[in-house]
This record gives sequence, C-alpha cells and structure tokens, in this order.
Amino acid sequence: MDKIKIFAPATVANVSCAFDILGFALESVGDEMIISKLAEKKITISLEEGSNLPLAPEKNVAGVVAQAMLDKANANFGIHIHIDKRIKPGSGIGSSAASSAGTAYALNKLLGNIFTDTELIEFAMLGEALASGIPHADNVAPAILGGFALARSTHPLDVIKIPAPQELYCTVIHPQIEVKTENSRKILKKNILLKNAVSQWGNIAGLIAGLYRNDYDLIGRSLDDKIVEPVRSILIPLFSELKQAFLKAGALGGGISGSGPSVFALSKGKNRAQKVADAMNDVYAKTGVDYDIHLSKINEQGVIELK
Repeated sequence: MDKIKIFAPATVANVSCAFDILGFALESVGDEMIISKLAEKKITISLEEGSNLPLAPEKNVAGVVAQAMLDKANANFGIHIHIDKRIKPGSGIGSSAASSAGTAYALNKLLGNIFTDTELIEFAMLGEALASGIPHADNVAPAILGGFALARSTHPLDVIKIPAPQELYCTVIHPQIEVKTENSRKILKKNILLKNAVSQWGNIAGLIAGLYRNDYDLIGRSLDDKIVEPVRSILIPLFSELKQAFLKAGALGGGISGSGPSVFALSKGKNRAQKVADAMNDVYAKTGVDYDIHLSKINEQGVIELK
C-alpha cells in the first residue's frame, strides 16, 4: 500500500462530568485525509483550499505524529499528508484530534499495521500536546477506537472502549467563534471543593453505568458538571439559554463539548435529537453569531479507510 484515504471523526470530550478522561466519536462530521508514501525520507503537508494550518511538519499535529511514528518504525520512506479540514480549529469537537488520530491510523496502515491501538493513541496524543500543551487522550482515543472511550490513566496509558446504547444520538451546536483549549485551561480553578469532587465522581460512575446498562435516564441524571462548566460557560454566548432550551426539548442532558465553544446534548432517538437541534437553532437564530448544528449517531468505528 502506497496511499490511503481516510475519514477521521469529530469527537465530543469531557462529556460534562468526565473532564479529560471520557469522550465519544461522531458519525456525521469529520476530516478527510490522504496520506501517500514518498521515496525521500521527509514529511510534506498540503491543505484543501480554505484551511489555515501550518505546513511545517514540526508545527502541524499531523506532522508531529507522523515523524514520531516514522522514527519509531525506522521507516525507509517519507510521507505526504493532504488534509481536508472539515472540523474547524478551536471548535471544541476535536479538530486537532482528528488530524492526529487520522494520521496515526493511516500511517500505521502504510507501515503494515505494526502498532497496536494503544500505541496509536499514544502517538496521537503527541499531536494533542502540540495543540493544547497537554497530551490528553479523551478525543484521540474515541477517534481511533470509535464509540465512547474512557482514559482511566495516561501514565501508563489505559483506555477502555465503552459501548453506546443503540438509540443514543448527539446534537452539537458550534458557534463560529474560536476558543483555544490552551486558553480555556488557564481559567480553570486550581482547587475545588470536596463536596463538588464527590458529586463529580458519582456522576462519572453513574454515566459509565448508564452506558453499560442502556439506562437513558441514568445517563441523563449523570450529565452534570459541578467543576468545569460553571467556569468555561462564560466563554460561550447564551450558554444558559441553550441548555435550558435543549433540556426543555427533551434532551437527556448535555454541556460543553471539549473546551468549547461547541455545546452538545444527548438524546434518546433521532426524532428527539432533531427537536433538540430545532431548539438550539431557535436560541442562536437571533444572535447574529454564525453557527453550525450537527446531528449524529455515536460513531462506533472511529477512523475508517475510504475507498
């Protein structure tokens, strides 16, 4: 194999109560990438028109991931990476993770599948470290594995794929403003109240139990963030109004996707998820802020090869 084209999904991380440890992949939105072998041992990058990303490999998350993999494999070839960036940087739905995970998956195919999924996640985390300063796994793990993925530990890496109930749908609104993960981390409090920590631990456990038991009500009750959402929500226009609207429309629950500005809501069934989308649209239609709304099933496959 000398060339491969892939789809790398958008992801929702944190999932309200599980900061930096849980995320899930979306089916309806993601990047497309073409990775080709080069005879010369170098990395080159090109972009679809309209993208504004660095082309220098050491400054591009895909380039950083590729270099680490080629070095580890002692490869005798280089690669060209072409990125059709359909997830806008700073969107809160895993833009850097898609490029990182997509590169890891595709290059592993060109190398003959020599790396495990865990190793691919570790390589992809190098891209996340470049993008945000922190090598977190809650976006790249579900992007590679599909479904929900729990990063129990990053040192050493211990990731568990978690099944998603069949009727679980996600609605995401992406206001067209940029919130950089690195900046949104800086405003987080260094200390938290013990009672809030206890509440958060209960919600994380409840969410995982709800996913395994297909208990939609338990999933909804557990989507409550006492620690991060109260701080980061100030960066998102009309966040409170959005949340009130999607809960009134029948969503199980929801919150900030990643570091924002995207806001997600989970629903039981596609029809309910569409009503949630309509409610989100009603809130933002009057703001003058451009926005996109995505409605998606949970993507159980993660990165896939496109024929």
